[in-house]
Amino acid sequence: MRCQRCNQNEATTHIRQNINGHVTEMYLCPDCAKELHANDMFEPFNLGSFFGNFLGASTAAFNALAGVDRCGYCNSSLNDIVSSGKMGCAHCYDKFYEQLYPSLERMHGNVHHIGKHVHYTQENETDAKKEAPKAENPLSEVDRLKEELKEAIKTQNFERAAVLRDTIKELEGDK
Repeated sequence: MRCQRCNQNEATTHIRQNINGHVTEMYLCPDCAKELHANDMFEPFNLGSFFGNFLGASTAAFNALAGVDRCGYCNSSLNDIVSSGKMGCAHCYDKFYEQLYPSLERMHGNVHHIGKHVHYTQENETDAKKEAPKAENPLSEVDRLKEELKEAIKTQNFERAAVLRDTIKELEGDK
């Protein structure tokens, strides 16, 4: 089969592209494939450069910051975090908060992790309530309980909703 681009050489590369359900196929010779960078998909993927570009920062800007600030626990720098795409440890969030805040907010839409919560049955909710430690941040506990209250009302679990309502009032009274 001849190359569909130059119509001169033998096609050795088959490219199939699926964009939003629209499939396009092309058979290319090695020269045309090289010109179109068709074989770049087989190059090693650099996750660090992906995150660096996604965060909207150039490598040069992060290189300027490298060595200036390091995490006191894992010794990671901001450059290390951007190039690897991973935090060195949990303390890196605190250390590099100012630099990471805009990027995290842009990527996730929120910088505060809410997470999942356990749905209690009526039998185990009193035991769990006794064993549960006091929340470090009462405001976040109240917010979490309010979300749980909305869910209980939505699923028409009014007994659970009443318990949650009373717990919220109790926590808001502690402020």
